[in-house]
Amino acid sequence: MNVDAAGLEREIDELAAISSAPAPAVTRILFSDEDIEARAWLRAKFSAAGLSVREDAVGNLFARWPGSEPWLPAVATGSHTDAIPNAGKFDGVAGVLGALEAVRALQREGFRPRRSIEIIMFTAEEPTRFGLGCLGSRLLSGVLGAAEAADLRDAEGRSFDGLRTGAGCSGSLDSVRLSAGCYRAFLEMHIEQGPLLERAGIDIGAVEKIAAPAAFRVRIQGEGGHAGALLMPARRDASLAAAELALAVERAALESGSADTVGTTGVFRIEPDAINSVPARATLEIDLRDTNLATRDRAEATIRAAADSIAERRRVQIGIEVINSDAPANCDEELVSMICDSTAATGCSVFRMISRAYHDSLFMARVCPTAMLFIPCRNGWSHRPDEFASREAVAKGATVLADALRRLAA
Repeated sequence: MNVDAAGLEREIDELAAISSAPAPAVTRILFSDEDIEARAWLRAKFSAAGLSVREDAVGNLFARWPGSEPWLPAVATGSHTDAIPNAGKFDGVAGVLGALEAVRALQREGFRPRRSIEIIMFTAEEPTRFGLGCLGSRLLSGVLGAAEAADLRDAEGRSFDGLRTGAGCSGSLDSVRLSAGCYRAFLEMHIEQGPLLERAGIDIGAVEKIAAPAAFRVRIQGEGGHAGALLMPARRDASLAAAELALAVERAALESGSADTVGTTGVFRIEPDAINSVPARATLEIDLRDTNLATRDRAEATIRAAADSIAERRRVQIGIEVINSDAPANCDEELVSMICDSTAATGCSVFRMISRAYHDSLFMARVCPTAMLFIPCRNGWSHRPDEFASREAVAKGATVLADALRRLAA
């Protein structure tokens, strides 16, 4: 397979330069000037490869290589190009540009697909702007409804509907959802965002399961007062109740009975945030994940029971709001085996594994048979400027992806 490793590396660098943060950091927030410029750059690359390009009402980009029997369900691949603040240049991008290079490699060797091959650049995989990840694939799969999406607001109060039309995305949000049977399969190539492949010296990870998050916003109302005058027995300190709840999240994850349960209290704010004032209010945001829905639900129930106990004992009010609660996904076994076969055929090593981060594949698994292939990244680092995957690692991923696409499209 004639994958142009140097050219692929160059394109990753070119896209990384479209950023609101100076190199080596990459920042591309949904519908920012940089995001719009990156979309135009990508459209030009798709068109230069002879692919037909369309964009839906939320900015999901589709680049299709028509097959000889275009009425058949297409084979899809892709990822995202938006980047959180102060991120790196490989997250998502390797899966979009790697897919493009896989298609070009197939074109160069004279392959003629029977099924069309379609590359998808998903809009807003990162939750940066609206607090909800995978907006594009949620809408494509129907997990998120059009009315819910239209009502989303960013930190400055601007609506998703207003921002997307301002960015040139026209049409009804109801039109985004994919029809049943539109794709034969979906494959996503991605950096691992973990250290396992690099540590083991393995070229490719064939993902069998994708963990999914439940996210909660917790508001705690206590009673404030002067730090010197309000005596300890009378206190209803919201921050101490919040601290207990954060520890309860950790304990629930550790004691869930599943090695895949993880719990994170990533947001912890108190008010009035003054050294000489007893905290009256606290806000927490909790991320709870597992590959098994039953054990994740048990951990959630444990956290909720702890919140009730803390509220009663500390005489505070605790309200829990669900931000999102998504089911984990099992990758299609036929596709996982095909990735393993393609890995062997291209002379690479492979390891079956779990994706502990979630991706657009989590929602594409609701649409069609889906699988992921991971490539190693240095030290497992991601979402930071020194995120790195070698030229060879990216090229091997594109080579395996090309072979799998050929098998599926033939």
